[in-house]
Amino acid sequence: MHIVIMGCGRVGSALAQTLESQGHTIAVVDQDPTAFRRLGSSFGGRRVTGVGFDQDTLREAGIEEAGAFAAVSSGDNSNIIAARVAREMFGVENVAARIYDPRRAEVYQRLGIPTVATVRWTADQMLRRLLPSGAEPLWRDPSGGVQLAEVHTSPSWVGHKISKLQEETGVRVAFLTRLGEAMLPTSQTVLQEGDLVHVMMRTDDVEAVEAAFAEGPEEAHA
Repeated sequence: MHIVIMGCGRVGSALAQTLESQGHTIAVVDQDPTAFRRLGSSFGGRRVTGVGFDQDTLREAGIEEAGAFAAVSSGDNSNIIAARVAREMFGVENVAARIYDPRRAEVYQRLGIPTVATVRWTADQMLRRLLPSGAEPLWRDPSGGVQLAEVHTSPSWVGHKISKLQEETGVRVAFLTRLGEAMLPTSQTVLQEGDLVHVMMRTDDVEAVEAAFAEGPEEAHA
């Protein structure tokens, strides 16, 4: 796939290098030509100097052949405008924009523009470590009815299968983080000490799910 990235800061350069290592062709757009130094000498993609939402600049970057576009410059307005131009003017299917203002990010997300709210994400990650119970969700669907969240799990669940956890709490375990690595569990996966459990659930059920996870398996209270 050809991918266009607007912004060659730390995120944009890291994204470009990672995607290129996976076999994709990459074009990076930035107003500052010195920013391309972050890409390193081994980077084989295009370096395009210009404004990321300018149509001629985007054409030079190959936007008409692109399957994806990432707007990760330091400006919220520029990122949103560029994302909209890529999607609405050039029909790019996979578009994402980084947004610093969490209020704006939520609005644009509801309008169908995929966003990554940098400040909100970082704050949420800190909250999940400082306040294991009642933290903000990792993801919420546009209607707000379903969410993905990390739920604090009682140590009494350790040694029990994911299938038992799902059966007793009524949630679907989306993935685990074990020793810093994400993994997709099966029904036979056994919870280990230190596992972080990420579940998909209805927003209305959050309090009940948190309580069930905190109480532990039924036989522990028998």
